[in-house]
Amino acid sequence: RDHEPTGKRPMKTTYRAMQASQPGVLELVERQTPEPGDGEVLIEVEACGICGADTSDIEGADLSLQPPRVPGHEVVGRIVALGKNSPSRWKLGQRVGVGRLGGYCNECAQCRQGQFQLCENQPFVGSSCDGGYAEMMLARGTGLVSIPDELASEEAAPILCAGIATFNALKKSGAEAGDLVAILGIGGLGHMALQYARKMGFKVAAVGRGQDIAEDALALGAHHYIDTRSEDAAARLKAMGGAKAIVTTIRNAAEVSALIAGLVPRGRLVLLGTGKNPLPVSAGHLVIGERSVLGSITGTPYENEKALDFSVLTDVRPRIETLPLEKAFEAYEKMKSGDVKFRMVLTMKETHDAH
Repeated sequence: RDHEPTGKRPMKTTYRAMQASQPGVLELVERQTPEPGDGEVLIEVEACGICGADTSDIEGADLSLQPPRVPGHEVVGRIVALGKNSPSRWKLGQRVGVGRLGGYCNECAQCRQGQFQLCENQPFVGSSCDGGYAEMMLARGTGLVSIPDELASEEAAPILCAGIATFNALKKSGAEAGDLVAILGIGGLGHMALQYARKMGFKVAAVGRGQDIAEDALALGAHHYIDTRSEDAAARLKAMGGAKAIVTTIRNAAEVSALIAGLVPRGRLVLLGTGKNPLPVSAGHLVIGERSVLGSITGTPYENEKALDFSVLTDVRPRIETLPLEKAFEAYEKMKSGDVKFRMVLTMKETHDAH
């Protein structure tokens, strides 16, 4: 376990990173290459997706941190150094990924119950520890995800957050093959949810704002597209027999609340979009009909590998646009504007066209 990946070339002594030096500002800097600590590995990053959750990390940059935080939590790269006591399953040169959850402690009450995604001592990558807008990144061994050979690094990166989040949400939805499932919000998460829902055998309704996304939604797997600007989405779902599950990827509490009326008895609303605004819910609608509201976090590394394997098995891929690391702020601004179909990915190499 030396500090060189293969013996073919020496470890770089410095690496480039985009850090949140001011709220809303990304700065390209050169940093000293670190050595992994106990239970850690050092990853040479190949690709990092840009997620809507990066907004809070970048806009709310903590100026007391020195050096400033490096954002990014959809990271794929290769292990180039192993720290002491890192899990034996990880080898030098192995391609791995890291999602939002940076690795469980294996000691807290939640870990002792096997609920590793709820670990009380787990870093949030790009927020409470440095992320993947960089050529190098340290990661806890317990947070690593094995990447299938069939997936390019740029393809795999968004699956580590947008993919696992929607894949797990659908598995928790209570819906069975043939049931109507509605996906609210057809963006970075929603475009993955549509594909997974179709491949899982659901009758899929995409719910979005405006007709500009309708054709894409149908191409991604939706059987029906519902435009909230021109019709009552909940009424449309009820006319279709009612949704067994609604998976929402947006933060707009009013839009989410308005759609709940489209659930069948014992239907579930699964929340992925976070937000500080309260969610208005009719207690009577939940009680009379035994409907429920469920929050769903991304998932464990093992679950992430299941999502990756399912993506390979069913030919689900994120639709991406890529830009090189030094254009991270441009890519971030494009993600914020919504002018991307459907996920921005930073590469440490050359620029690619949209897939």
